[in-house]
Amino acid sequence: MEKVFFKILKFGVVGFSGLLIDFGTTWLLKDRLKTNKYLANTVGFSLAVISNFLLNRSWTFQSHNIHWEGEFAKFVAISLIGLLLNTGFLYLLHQSKLKMPFYLAKLSATLIVFIWNFTANFIFTFV
Repeated sequence: MEKVFFKILKFGVVGFSGLLIDFGTTWLLKDRLKTNKYLANTVGFSLAVISNFLLNRSWTFQSHNIHWEGEFAKFVAISLIGLLLNTGFLYLLHQSKLKMPFYLAKLSATLIVFIWNFTANFIFTFV
């Protein structure tokens, strides 16, 4: 159980670095370059996925699997499901009657998707 706790902790640290990449890219594209907010969200999320895969593979899960392409494909599939969940929650929280501010809705969606991403990668990707 202790090993799982530290994996969650490491996954969270990696996720936070991805969050900085995601939010930084989203902000740059949405607020500075005036790109569509959902496109900006997708690009930020995608760059974070690549970074998170590399860091989680080497540090969090310490994978030595020589078939890294398969791990990457699984990680991307899980991340794409996470993107759908993230965008869906973002839309529901920001555009619905809740009218939550965009970045608060994005943070809330990201926290929900964190649970999905860790569990799926722990069980499916880095076994």
